[in-house]
Amino acid sequence: MRIIVRPLAPREIDYELVILVASVAGLSIAVGWFAVHLPWPICLFHTITGHPCLTCGATRSAVALFHAQFLTAFKWNPLVFLVYGGFALFDLYAGIVLTMKTRRLRPYFSVTEKRIVRGIVIAVLLVNWGYLLVYSSKFN
Repeated sequence: MRIIVRPLAPREIDYELVILVASVAGLSIAVGWFAVHLPWPICLFHTITGHPCLTCGATRSAVALFHAQFLTAFKWNPLVFLVYGGFALFDLYAGIVLTMKTRRLRPYFSVTEKRIVRGIVIAVLLVNWGYLLVYSSKFN
């Protein structure tokens, strides 16, 4: 994998802006949802099967994060906890890049590297789901 630092090309999608706006909008919607006391989202997969889905615990993890209960947030769903942290870091990076109008980081993968990354992502998803299947009953 190569990471290239370069200015945004003309007519190139500004991924930093798109992801920053989407994540802030998602956070705003979630905060607004709970601020007006709407019901908690219901997981149809869990309702039908009785087993946790890949994202089970994501809402509870976010609530624990907002209460600075980091270990609890991690226990609800470790992968989602790490994704939230990744989004926070990316949003910080995007805010700096957009404010300072500096060059952007762009990763480039070979075909083989793409396959390896794809396999790692699938393996991480399955391991996290296994964790949820084994430990979710202990948290409920």
